Amino acid sequence: MKVAVVGATGLVGGEILKVLAERNFPVTELIPVASERSIGKKVNFKGQDFTVVGYETAISMKPNVAIFSAGGSSSLEMAPKFAAAGITVVDNSSAWRMDPTKKLVVPEINASTLTPEDKIIANPNCSTIQMVVVLNPLHKKYKIKRVVVSTYQSVTGTGKAAVDQLFDERAGKTDYAKVYPHKIDLNVLPHIDVFQDNGYTKEEMKMILETNKIMMDDSIKVTATTVRIPTIGGHSEAVNIEFENDFDLAEVRAILEKEDGIIVQDDPKNLLYPMPITAHGKDEVFVGRIRRDESQKNSLNLWIVADNLRKGAATNAVQIAEYLAAHHLI
Repeated sequence: MKVAVVGATGLVGGEILKVLAERNFPVTELIPVASERSIGKKVNFKGQDFTVVGYETAISMKPNVAIFSAGGSSSLEMAPKFAAAGITVVDNSSAWRMDPTKKLVVPEINASTLTPEDKIIANPNCSTIQMVVVLNPLHKKYKIKRVVVSTYQSVTGTGKAAVDQLFDERAGKTDYAKVYPHKIDLNVLPHIDVFQDNGYTKEEMKMILETNKIMMDDSIKVTATTVRIPTIGGHSEAVNIEFENDFDLAEVRAILEKEDGIIVQDDPKNLLYPMPITAHGKDEVFVGRIRRDESQKNSLNLWIVADNLRKGAATNAVQIAEYLAAHHLI
């Protein structure tokens, strides 16, 4: 299978290459793609160097699937050109997520809705993905009324320049490139993406709107506060869920333990709970601190952690491609 990775020289692009290799995706020909300034550079895949090509060259090579991680403006411009050439695009940016004509896919939840006609498929926001993987099986059993989520998101979600800012600050440098409006080391920023007219940030609105679309249920009420913290391992979320029906805690744990892609780490007596440092480099979503909200009827508190570059981006995109290949949709 011919596979194009668009944005192959970026942070997520590199992770996509790694995940394709680790999961033994049936790549017969790899086509690394990037913007003009990166054409001619080399990327390594399974011990072999491949030369980065431009968009038009990639289209002419007719890959079966193109996994995009090149930013929203590039996706808006180029994804339709790939699709018009009969190439299925799995897009990591926010460009197509809320387009009513495009599917927003987390394979564990709604991959079955995909058809051969879906030529541009949207990959959800990283913080949304890890949350809905946990919410979905619980919603099926108890029916969710409302979700309150506060996130603790890694600087890797902003990209390499943000990681550089963190470590430049930690090294005591005074002359460095700033991605964030304030210092990030030894600090937290209650501000991810741009502020909207309603006082929420774009990241918070993504979590609200994408959850409803992925779970195909607009009755679920979601409110979010998204926060950037100086970690690199992954994103963490404190999630409070109100159900229509009551639940048994042992049953909640059993439901989550049975789900593919979820690892329950919930042993407070032995100080076992999910952390970014232990989720780093893993494909699974980790959940712990599972406890009843004693202030509200039929309500549950959870702590959810995942590597945002893996399940939150690269792995989810590759899993979509795996589903497409397995069901002969590409």
